[in-house]
Amino acid sequence: MATNQKVILWGKNGCSYCSNVKALLEAEKQPYEWIDVEGKDVLRDVLEIKYGTRLIPVVEIGGDGKYEALLHTELDRLESLLSHK
Repeated sequence: MATNQKVILWGKNGCSYCSNVKALLEAEKQPYEWIDVEGKDVLRDVLEIKYGTRLIPVVEIGGDGKYEALLHTELDRLESLLSHK
């Protein structure tokens, strides 16, 4: 992943999968934006429109208006993407 790319983590507090993703990002010293969807159905609606899911976590990686999303079932790819920065 290029160093100028942005990482956005959609999740909620208390989600163990979200906590695992946060821990990985922090261990890799990867800055990220946190979007808390708890109690915010409109944000889950955004996920559903963009990616066809309301489930979290979702990690978006990209920039300049072009993002690739790793859905909750694809998070095993995150570490390899971060190692290519």
